[in-house]
Amino acid sequence: MQVSPETAAIVERLNRLHPRVIDLSLGRMETLLVKLGHPERYISPVVHIAGTNGKGSALAFMRAICEAAGQRVHAYTSPHLVHFNERIRVAGKLISNSDLMDLIDECEIANAGDPITFFEITTALAFKAFADNPADVTLLETGLGGRLDATNVIDKPAVTSITSISIDHVAFLGDTLTKIAGEKAGIMKPGVPCVVAHQEDESMAVLRARADAIGAPLLVHGRDWSFEKNGDGLRVRTSRRTLDLPLPNLIGAHQLGNAAQAVATLDARDVPLFDAEIVARGITSAEWPARMQRLTKGPLARLLPNDWELWLDGGHNPGAGLIVAEQMRRWSDMDPSRPIYMVFGILNSKDPDGFIAPLVPHVKKLAALTIPDEENSIQGCEAADVARRNGIDAFEVTSAEEAVSRLVSERGPARILICGSLYLAGTILAENG
Repeated sequence: MQVSPETAAIVERLNRLHPRVIDLSLGRMETLLVKLGHPERYISPVVHIAGTNGKGSALAFMRAICEAAGQRVHAYTSPHLVHFNERIRVAGKLISNSDLMDLIDECEIANAGDPITFFEITTALAFKAFADNPADVTLLETGLGGRLDATNVIDKPAVTSITSISIDHVAFLGDTLTKIAGEKAGIMKPGVPCVVAHQEDESMAVLRARADAIGAPLLVHGRDWSFEKNGDGLRVRTSRRTLDLPLPNLIGAHQLGNAAQAVATLDARDVPLFDAEIVARGITSAEWPARMQRLTKGPLARLLPNDWELWLDGGHNPGAGLIVAEQMRRWSDMDPSRPIYMVFGILNSKDPDGFIAPLVPHVKKLAALTIPDEENSIQGCEAADVARRNGIDAFEVTSAEEAVSRLVSERGPARILICGSLYLAGTILAENG
């Protein structure tokens, strides 16, 4: 899955003209949308999704369910892993390079050199693509926070959805759950139902207060919707019905909750319900790379002995660390004799100790590396120090290939999990996807 020269050129152009520097504001976005003729007003009914962990997976389940019903679905997600086009799906298909270049030109001309960020111009061109093409539903994932996120210019979405909230992006959203939840709550709109995942009490209090203040009906996990593993299946109760479904195809106990939230969110819309067969097809066919994804091809997989497994996950914050730790515990319960090794890289804007701490009981040894071609990566030596001070035997490597080669010299069979960053995951998938 090598990056094509065309998509590399698109990213290079956007990075050159619109630096990645994050500056949360709606003013620049609103000004550009006026110049473009307000494309956000002509998009098919919007499902707007925010949260710290799980929003991408929940969106993937929603997209799969809607497409199983034969619907045309627009989807906007971030960041991309390998190809920039992954961010924008127009009526079910990744946007083409030629359409991207045309839209960049159009947005550049409209913006007329005014200040704009990478994410803002990307969001604007996505809205223009969505407005120019008919669809039945638009799935819109926030990039950062919610209140001042560039996606938060939709006046009347069909429904909003807030997944699990935890500490992340503290430099931009605040260093407490109260502050972060306040930013996520910003996607709520008067009269628009908001489906909320299980939250810490601190976060839930903020979400309730915001909903009460603006008159947004809340559909809260445990009260208005719920789920449980039911034998070899998943039982989901929404505000409108109860469904007995197969288990979702995405790996991890947390994906049961993400699938259930997807169903509850789609059911909260004022539209006819999808029948159970369609929902089942959707949650068993969803695709979301680098979320507990097993790698079975490519140079890294070829380094493995036959009885070893190689996995990839893009989780990168303390909440994700808890999720990864739970999957490691399940692996150990299934086969206590199969150790778990880890390849680890993380950005310097994250909390590496918070991510690593839950994993300590489950990881036998860790290989730490600097994320290739990522200037904001923690250095491999520092990542190894993080692991060691948390009690994990660790060593530094210069590449994923070196990491896997050294780890497979240990006694097997075993599992290797590469994790800590979506940017690291994208690098791995570019060579091994």
